[in-house]
Amino acid sequence: MRRVVKRKIQKIKPVVEYNKSGRPHGKADVEMQSYIGVLARTRVPLVDKKWTQLPKDLKEQFWEAVQMAYVVGEGGKKIVLLSTVKKWKDFSSTLTRQFILPFTNEKENLKEPPQLYNFIEKSQWDAFVASTLSPDFEAVHSEQS
Repeated sequence: MRRVVKRKIQKIKPVVEYNKSGRPHGKADVEMQSYIGVLARTRVPLVDKKWTQLPKDLKEQFWEAVQMAYVVGEGGKKIVLLSTVKKWKDFSSTLTRQFILPFTNEKENLKEPPQLYNFIEKSQWDAFVASTLSPDFEAVHSEQS
């Protein structure tokens, strides 16, 4: 992450290369994917909404942030946003599996966000926990399990 920030300050943008099937690959792609993961975890609020319900300006901000750090090329916006939504869902799933479901009977452990993710605001955490422990979520979760 430091490397990305340093390059942004110096206005150096690595070029993301694509293979014959149009998928990004190489060192710049690996770094970009890591950067997208950080953006997804820190900038998308923990809500019980779907990606399609998030404001378009928030999605534009992701695209602009990635464009400021990398030369992505034509068609890259779709790839970046698809990667962002996957990483956002994965993060939400990780929080649910590791920090909420094991403690459903120990509500005291759910009062504060995990220390590992100190960027999560308490109000967002409380809303996320409440939505995860809701009967609607329980029904969907048990159906998909």
